[in-house]
Amino acid sequence: MGQIRLARAGDLEVVCSIYAVARRFMHANGNPTQWPGDYPGLLDAEKDLEADALWVLDEGAGPVAVMSVLPGPDPTYAQIAGEPWLNDDPYWVMHRLAVAESGRGAGTRMLSWLCAEHDNVRADTHADNVPMQRTLEKCGFVRRGTIWVEDGTPRIAYHYVR
Repeated sequence: MGQIRLARAGDLEVVCSIYAVARRFMHANGNPTQWPGDYPGLLDAEKDLEADALWVLDEGAGPVAVMSVLPGPDPTYAQIAGEPWLNDDPYWVMHRLAVAESGRGAGTRMLSWLCAEHDNVRADTHADNVPMQRTLEKCGFVRRGTIWVEDGTPRIAYHYVR
């Protein structure tokens, strides 16, 4: 089943390889623009690690999935078009969920753990990232409106409230 734990400095190489696998998967499956170039990469992982925000699913031989979990507020979520957030309570934010191999349930395990740990979580994903939309909804996240990320591109906003 594996253990979800905070990442360690020794995990960074594997985390970056998981990001690369996820980028290739997205590009090959109709989502070529959500993670452009080498984003996310080592600098993103190091920043999350330093903030104690980088979590991994370790199945014994090392990480097989990764996500960033940060306390809100997130400035990206200050403005939402369409359906509003479910509440204005303090929340956590999930970013950059990536798995080493799709179809094994690692993403679902990560999100299920997150929702067991925190009762108010926001997330977003690209309109072309159908696998992520399905995973979020499977784990109880409710699709809300549209937010815009730092580069000005839109994302579908999701909210989980226990």
